[in-house]
Amino acid sequence: MQNILDGLKKLLTQDERLVSGKELLKNKIIELAIKLDPELIKLLLSDQKIKLIFFTEIGGVTIFDKDKFIKFISSKNFLPDSYTAFKNNIGLTENNEYISEKKEVVLSWPYKDCVLEGGQTKEDAKRDEVFWNQTLAPDEISRLLDPKVFTNAKRIDKIGEHKLDGFKIDANGNIKDNLIIKGNNLLALHSLKSRFAGKVKLIYIDPPYNTGNDSFGYNDSFNHSTWLTFMKNRLEIARKLLKDNGSIFIHADHNESHYLKILLDEVFGRENFRNEIIWHYENKFKFQFTKNFNNDTESILFYSRKNGSQYFKHILVDVKNKRKQNKVTWDKESKKMVTVKDEMGNVVYYDSNQKIVGTLWTIPRINSQSKERLDLVGQKPEELVERIFKAIIEPKDIILDFFMGSGTTCSVAHKMKIQYIGVEQLNHGKSDGLIRLKNVIKGDQSGISKEVGWKGGGEFVYLELAKWNENFSEKIKKAKSVKELAKIWQEMKKKAFLSYRVDPKKIDEKAKEFSELSLTDQKRFLLECLDKNQMYINYSEIDDKDYGVSKEDKKLNKEFYG
Repeated sequence: MQNILDGLKKLLTQDERLVSGKELLKNKIIELAIKLDPELIKLLLSDQKIKLIFFTEIGGVTIFDKDKFIKFISSKNFLPDSYTAFKNNIGLTENNEYISEKKEVVLSWPYKDCVLEGGQTKEDAKRDEVFWNQTLAPDEISRLLDPKVFTNAKRIDKIGEHKLDGFKIDANGNIKDNLIIKGNNLLALHSLKSRFAGKVKLIYIDPPYNTGNDSFGYNDSFNHSTWLTFMKNRLEIARKLLKDNGSIFIHADHNESHYLKILLDEVFGRENFRNEIIWHYENKFKFQFTKNFNNDTESILFYSRKNGSQYFKHILVDVKNKRKQNKVTWDKESKKMVTVKDEMGNVVYYDSNQKIVGTLWTIPRINSQSKERLDLVGQKPEELVERIFKAIIEPKDIILDFFMGSGTTCSVAHKMKIQYIGVEQLNHGKSDGLIRLKNVIKGDQSGISKEVGWKGGGEFVYLELAKWNENFSEKIKKAKSVKELAKIWQEMKKKAFLSYRVDPKKIDEKAKEFSELSLTDQKRFLLECLDKNQMYINYSEIDDKDYGVSKEDKKLNKEFYG
């Protein structure tokens, strides 16, 4: 048995995709096996002993026993470590069952029916950050998606920050404030549902591209399927926030755009696909040689909430006269892009030169020669976002961006005096969206077209999701020593919501074994002990004295949730 284990380990290290440093990536091996990766199968066939174990000859054809191979790789005998051994000792194992087998979901997409909860806190952390994102199977989810308590509310205007004394609400009971929410975007979207379901006209998002170099690069485990799950969870609730005549525009590059298209077909319906806009930006590598073609485009996938005749703003024209004269009515004074609706409800976009606007948009990224701020070099320009807004948005519409990032979407909306909601979890340093919006209020005119005439002003409301287990998560990640973690564990036993699988007594009994783990593994373990359903305070429990929610926060939350 040991010879087989050693032989397989040695064989697999020959594939650089399966190795990080000097360690084999168990989950990556399983992922490639599920996909029947040709290179992996070729590698396994190259060793006669391994071939006899995992392949069968049937009628002269060699068949790979994928299930047997995955079970072998998943077993505790393959690549055991002190961390796994400790978990086995205290009963936190899942019987070494691969999640797709245990929950009977599609093998090509192991996490499809699950929910990915969690996220990074810093954009630059990437693979070095402790992995605490947990994929929760349906039977492990209880109150994860319940509305959460908001806290630390502020109204921010040209003068500065002010304590929020109430929301601006119209005669119909609608909140009219611009909102910026800090916290997990999946949970924030579910918290917005009671107030904004069916009220958002446009969702515009630029999610992580899953390149291995962006904010989704921290996860070595099932990278692709994890990304799909991550997006599916958020798109499903986002769709419920859209009006019947609402639309969604999503940026993607070649790494995931084709998979994203299929996912969007599933969530929004293939009949609701409107078009794919190709954004052609300036190629910063145009003077360099590469072994592949240089990338200088991204896709923007465009879907509507429901299939129907017309979901865009339009200018009413004499259709018959237009057809005879082959001319277009447009606003000569403002020279704005306009849309014309024909008898069949089809929309045609025209620019100020009366030319039909196509799906290839050549707009340079922000660069050192741009009119936009230099700290935003390399990011998408406001002109790109403005063009979409002009085509879709009417007065009193609402825009939502739940991957707010550096705040481009919200900045353009603010300058165009469109109500917006932005959600962000990461801290982006100097290019953080919150800082950018404050500059916009002060009069930052960069990036937007002159016709908007922005000179500053306006305001927005800042809110945070009230943390509970998330507080312990942050403490664990910041801990610098084993002693700090020991104190955190004692506090967790008193105040944190622990996973139903955790028995504190058993952990304390194995204190010596726990102390022998590395600092990183101790952090991983304590993070796994936290119940991911209780990372933030549920609104339904706002009056529970244990949470200590202030009277001011209770008042604002009850006003928000109505």
